[in-house]
Amino acid sequence: MTEEITKDTIIGDAVSKHHVAAMVMMKYGLHCIGCHVAAHETIEQGCKGHGMDDEATEEMIEEINKAITEESESK
Repeated sequence: MTEEITKDTIIGDAVSKHHVAAMVMMKYGLHCIGCHVAAHETIEQGCKGHGMDDEATEEMIEEINKAITEESESK
C-alpha cells in the first residue's frame, strides 16, 4: 500500500515518489514542481502561493491519490 498524499506532503517528496503526482499538479497549474522551494514547501503552501482555494487543493489531492492507486494496481 502506498502512502497517501495530503496537503502537508512536501511537493518534492510527492513528485520524487510518484511521477503521476507531478502530472496532476501540472494539470492544476501548480508548476512549481521543479522549483527550489518544492523541496521544502507543502502542497498546501504551493497551492495557496498559486492562488488555489481549499476546494481546488482538496480536489487535486484526491486526483493525485486516485492516480497513484491506479498506477500501483496496474503494476
